[in-house]
Amino acid sequence: MADLKIERIDVFQVDLPYSGGVYRLSGGREYRSFDATLVRITTDDGLEGWGESTPFGSTWIASHALGVRSGIAEIAPRLIGLDPRRVDRINDAMDGALVGHLHAKTALDVACWDVFGKSVGLPVCDLLGGRTNVEMPVISSIYMGDPDDMRKRVAEHRALGYIAHSVKIGDEPAEDAARIAASLADKRPGEFFIVDANGGMTVETALRMLRLLPQGLDFVLEAPCATWRECVSLRRRTDVPIIFDELATDDASIAQLIGEDAAEGIGLKISKNGGLTRGRRHRDICVAAGYTISVQETTGSDVAFAAIVHLGQTVPEKNLRCVLECRDIVALKTADGNFDVRDGRVTAPDTPGLGITPRLDVLGEPVVSYS
Repeated sequence: MADLKIERIDVFQVDLPYSGGVYRLSGGREYRSFDATLVRITTDDGLEGWGESTPFGSTWIASHALGVRSGIAEIAPRLIGLDPRRVDRINDAMDGALVGHLHAKTALDVACWDVFGKSVGLPVCDLLGGRTNVEMPVISSIYMGDPDDMRKRVAEHRALGYIAHSVKIGDEPAEDAARIAASLADKRPGEFFIVDANGGMTVETALRMLRLLPQGLDFVLEAPCATWRECVSLRRRTDVPIIFDELATDDASIAQLIGEDAAEGIGLKISKNGGLTRGRRHRDICVAAGYTISVQETTGSDVAFAAIVHLGQTVPEKNLRCVLECRDIVALKTADGNFDVRDGRVTAPDTPGLGITPRLDVLGEPVVSYS
């Protein structure tokens, strides 16, 4: 295999309005738009690879859009001249240029995988371990609000074919219990519900909320508390399955998660975990531990969704719960590709690389380039 070299890295910025107007999370957090960073890596033989990193604002985890682009400014010059297909070595170079800041490394890592696939004529999922051919259920994202309104929004997504739903809570215990009961009121056989507090509860409020729920509700509780100690304490006091998300961010945290028997699964968000190279490793660790996995993103547009689908397509069926339809969250289309959702399910395309064609008229000119 002849060497390829990264010749140029272009960085694009685009605002992604929230499709529902205002997205509400626990703690009074509100989001109306998301600041997306997309990168284009061009090799010396003209191949192009694309990646995206779109933080969920600056108050969800320790990431923000300005940090993504500042991180890329530190990293990108160190990647010029390297072979983008040697993805582990690319990650070594990124770690050597900047400690941490996984959200900044994601777009570059994903773009390298896109180049890799195009260079050998294979879709990224086959390079990540091989497709399962599972038609993957996509999951809705139901922001926190009035219980009846949340029930209505679940029903609207159900009518579109969704069989998995992420319901947001993290407020007063009785109100949260009402939100969960309403959202699950019309639950059908085969549907899967994640109740996501985004770290907004204490152990006390979580226990009070769980005790107020009607018997027999079938859901998993994701990211109930803000700290590791609180989540583990709650895990020891309830039989409700616990999923880690915000606290499962890197190799060390996932190893600790398994070592402490702290959860039943993870929400593997690609940019939170540093891209597809690290995501592949986290997938393997969690599958070996018997965990369930939801492959998601913090948020993002079509490029981010392509990466979600390709990684999700490699998770064994018994371990995969769902993939996030992040395109449903934003009101701007940044790329085209064969990622149609049919009857609430999606599969990865057979086209080389990620299988997307960015809309350059939407992205505009690069805000900065490195060569």
